[in-house]
Amino acid sequence: MLSFTGSLKVFVAMEPCDMRRGHNGLLALVGEKLKEDIRSGALFVFTNKSRRLLKVLYLDGFRSMMTGSFH
Repeated sequence: MLSFTGSLKVFVAMEPCDMRRGHNGLLALVGEKLKEDIRSGALFVFTNKSRRLLKVLYLDGFRSMMTGSFH
């Protein structure tokens, strides 16, 4: 279970991305497109072209990356 503070930042990529991307591909998008640091404690949200799928990337305090796909 995740718990977040009230000051959580959520960054949403406005351009659709390839949902086949894994952790490394999403990390690259955070740096290239969003110009943000993955270690900032923020949530990074990506969507596909039809906007029917979401992928969320978060780096918790234990340095484990978690992604989820939501339909």
